[in-house]
Amino acid sequence: MKQLYIKQKVFSLSEKFTVKDEQEQDRYFVEGSFLKIPKTFSILDAKNQEIGVITKKTFSFLPTFFVEVDGQEAVMIKKEFTFLKPRYAIEAEGIDVQGNWWEMSFDILRHGQVIGSVSKQWLSWGDTYQVDILDETMEHLIISLVVAIDCVKADQASAASAGG
Repeated sequence: MKQLYIKQKVFSLSEKFTVKDEQEQDRYFVEGSFLKIPKTFSILDAKNQEIGVITKKTFSFLPTFFVEVDGQEAVMIKKEFTFLKPRYAIEAEGIDVQGNWWEMSFDILRHGQVIGSVSKQWLSWGDTYQVDILDETMEHLIISLVVAIDCVKADQASAASAGG
């Protein structure tokens, strides 16, 4: 099992951040394009190879995010119409997310098997999400999905603060 760490509220701090391992070494780099339309976030590995891209679909009635992993569209996160608490659906082949992803406490399953989990940690370098990678062949998907969920949460928070 591999453990990686993502700082909480990364998108409110800057357009760039890193995903670190247990030794605090940088493993992935995430770069956002806040001024570009559509909004995109690229995830690069330590060799500067792009392993994931998150794109917010523009001009859709309800916010929709597409997640590409290793050049293939893998996941779609779509806001569902509701009058109460915002709800999102995650659509991906064989992938399911169970738990509370607003609190960043959930498991990622593939065909019913847990392949990764996310939990909040209180570490020396601030509020951090710990990402446990149980199936290392799915690491790029797991990291891309966790970053996308954080991106959706940041987008929802900015829409709420803008009064929309």
